Amino acid sequence: MSDRLDSVFAALGDPTRRRILTMLLEDDMAVTDVADPFEMSLAAISKHLGILAAAGLISQEKRGRVKWCKLEPDALREASVWMQGFGQFEPVNLDAFERFLASELGED
Repeated sequence: MSDRLDSVFAALGDPTRRRILTMLLEDDMAVTDVADPFEMSLAAISKHLGILAAAGLISQEKRGRVKWCKLEPDALREASVWMQGFGQFEPVNLDAFERFLASELGED
């Protein structure tokens, strides 16, 4: 699990890759359509897509001569579950805790 999470978070660490994922939320896209809004080469976009695919965040399929990209949201689910584990604790109100300690210790 750790290796998968590492690759997902590494892939999400780049703003270009996050933007690509946002674009793929709408629908599957051809690689050339993914590359269109970016000011970088098709080779550079292909490297970003390779990292996203290796992390399991997208899949790529060749249809005829065109390579298509599809979002794979299940890869994000594991990362989401992991992150939600940190939200299970209520934030500590330090002022209230200090008042409680003072009252327990008789320091009014």
